[in-house]
Amino acid sequence: MSKEILIQVAQGERRVAVLGDGKLDDFYIELDRHQSMLGNIYKGRVESILPSINGAFVNIGQEKNGFLYLTDADNPFLQDIEKIEHEPTTPQKILNMIFPKPAASSEVPPEAGQPPARQQKGNGGGRHAQKEKNELPLKKDQEVLVQVVKDPFGTKGARLTTHISLAGRFVVYMPVDKHSGISKKIDKPEERSRLRDILKSFNFVRTGGFIIRTASMEQGEKEILRDSRFLVNKWQEIRELSKRKEPPALIYEEGSLIWRVIRDLLKDDVEHVTIDSREEFGKMRKFAQNLIGPEVLEKIKYHPGPQGLFDAKNVTRELDKIYEAKVYLKSGAYVVIEPTEGVTVVDVNSGRFKGRGTPEDAAFAVNMEAAPEIARQLRLRDLGGIIVIDFIDMNREDHKRKVLNALRDGLTKDHAKTEVNRISQLGLVEMTRARTGKTIESLEFHSCPYCEGRGKVKIN
Repeated sequence: MSKEILIQVAQGERRVAVLGDGKLDDFYIELDRHQSMLGNIYKGRVESILPSINGAFVNIGQEKNGFLYLTDADNPFLQDIEKIEHEPTTPQKILNMIFPKPAASSEVPPEAGQPPARQQKGNGGGRHAQKEKNELPLKKDQEVLVQVVKDPFGTKGARLTTHISLAGRFVVYMPVDKHSGISKKIDKPEERSRLRDILKSFNFVRTGGFIIRTASMEQGEKEILRDSRFLVNKWQEIRELSKRKEPPALIYEEGSLIWRVIRDLLKDDVEHVTIDSREEFGKMRKFAQNLIGPEVLEKIKYHPGPQGLFDAKNVTRELDKIYEAKVYLKSGAYVVIEPTEGVTVVDVNSGRFKGRGTPEDAAFAVNMEAAPEIARQLRLRDLGGIIVIDFIDMNREDHKRKVLNALRDGLTKDHAKTEVNRISQLGLVEMTRARTGKTIESLEFHSCPYCEGRGKVKIN
């Protein structure tokens, strides 16, 4: 499938459309009035701890405090990163449990900056172990280094984590997590073996772990190592800056949408990237040359106009459809998508579908056409949370299995994490899609103040 990326820049906004074989396949938008915090790293201060909801609220200098789960409160900043290098390996931890070291005196004060809950880890002392088990991992007014994993939504602040990750073009570096791995989407055994050997050669850093991204397939060792070293150096800059700053403070800001397009989307299967801003065109070429190399510059094109870029590529009408409740299929059937506050409901209808065969065959044909379109619409609209899909009822188990596989195949293109359950006896599919920010629709529309979002006019 040939891919093309279109970038339309207007005052206060940037839009990216990804076309696959000329059809709209993905869509991103960035607005100046709503700057995403996703991926940003902050040095914050714990404002309050609520064990009843297993969380803490952290002041990161935003309008609303961020939320951090206590189970995710493993803060490396206060531990002094160098000490993580000397943490015992898993076999050593097992030996320490079998042959415990003498417990340190309870009069010894905590090490400077080290959380008390982690001092006696692995010492085997019963009294200390019980204290560690009951003690909260955070203290009020404690300084923490956190990363945003979900943008503020509604009345809720940003979701935070202390498990920092820095994404590059080919790898993801996790400076405080020791495990490493390879993307599950890389399924060829020989390729996984090759990449695993490259992972073993990462001897230039003693701390952290790496995840090999799907984009690293068929890439040389030199390119992967260069990407990894870049991320390690970036982490060193973040770490040094975090030591100098007083909380709350922004330590690292994730790149703009155009930067993320180069990093995540500009792959070998992309034929052209077309942008309609002369200024951003120049910046994009510099980004691409520094990150990838001069060989990619010929793919980046400038659209001078006068016709708008999306209009010239017949994308505008396709984008208008993603805000409509009904999505019509070629056969005359249609899909209704209704997001609510907690659940998105998707209903498949036969509409004007006319086909030969039994009702079972007709239901199967409509569902098979609807399944990949549903996956595409979830991606285009960036819908998340719990999603319930009401397919037309089918009796044959092989039909149900094929429809479910068609849905899962469509979701493989999705960058967001998804999980799909089997079709229930009522013909319903329950699935989840990770939500990291506001939906596309909520960025461009707000509820009508007259009908209060009902979308209906009262008769009397």
